[in-house]
Amino acid sequence: MTTVSNTLPQSVLDAMNGTGTTTSKTSTEEAQDRFLKLLVTQMQNQDPLNPMDNAEVTSQMAQLSTVTGIDKLNSTLESLISSSAANNSLQAANLIGRGVLSSGNQISLADEKGIMGVEFSGPVDAAQVIIKDASGNVVHTVDLGAQEAGPIPLLWDGTTSSGEKAADGTYTFEVKATLAGSAVATTPLQFGVVTAVTTNSDGAKVSVPGLGALDVSKIRQVL
Repeated sequence: MTTVSNTLPQSVLDAMNGTGTTTSKTSTEEAQDRFLKLLVTQMQNQDPLNPMDNAEVTSQMAQLSTVTGIDKLNSTLESLISSSAANNSLQAANLIGRGVLSSGNQISLADEKGIMGVEFSGPVDAAQVIIKDASGNVVHTVDLGAQEAGPIPLLWDGTTSSGEKAADGTYTFEVKATLAGSAVATTPLQFGVVTAVTTNSDGAKVSVPGLGALDVSKIRQVL
């Protein structure tokens, strides 16, 4: 009489539970060893009158292959993410000392020079930049005329609407734009100089006085 056992040998149980002889293997290699030992044990202890179906064996092997493939894919993705993060940090470091434009509505006037910018969501046939002082009074209005979609830098020489020179300091500005009489969305862009770069789990950020710590993706234009 043939005896069929449904109890796995202790060596296999130890392997499945992570006990027994300790070796320096990766989690994937350990999983593969456990699976193969389990499969071999199943085949050794199968009922000769009712052997394992080939489809079942193939299915189990396919499952192991899938798990291994997923593990390798995860490792590849982690490597790509690390490489991308390092590349972004290097690119961000190249911005130190460069002027950038990002979302903001302040303009600092010094020595008759103030830099700002505007980003148009679409083409416009008329646009105005309205500059105001700290009290909200209109100091100067600039007609930009027709513009294409995208960001553009602007330079204000400090001249007011009355032809005088505005005092150095911080001003605010807003932008109005239309196309065929209909308003077009715009974003005022504030100017700043990148002074430092920091890297953490969220990626690389650049420090810009007046704008704070910015994701590189928030920079609309580098001047």
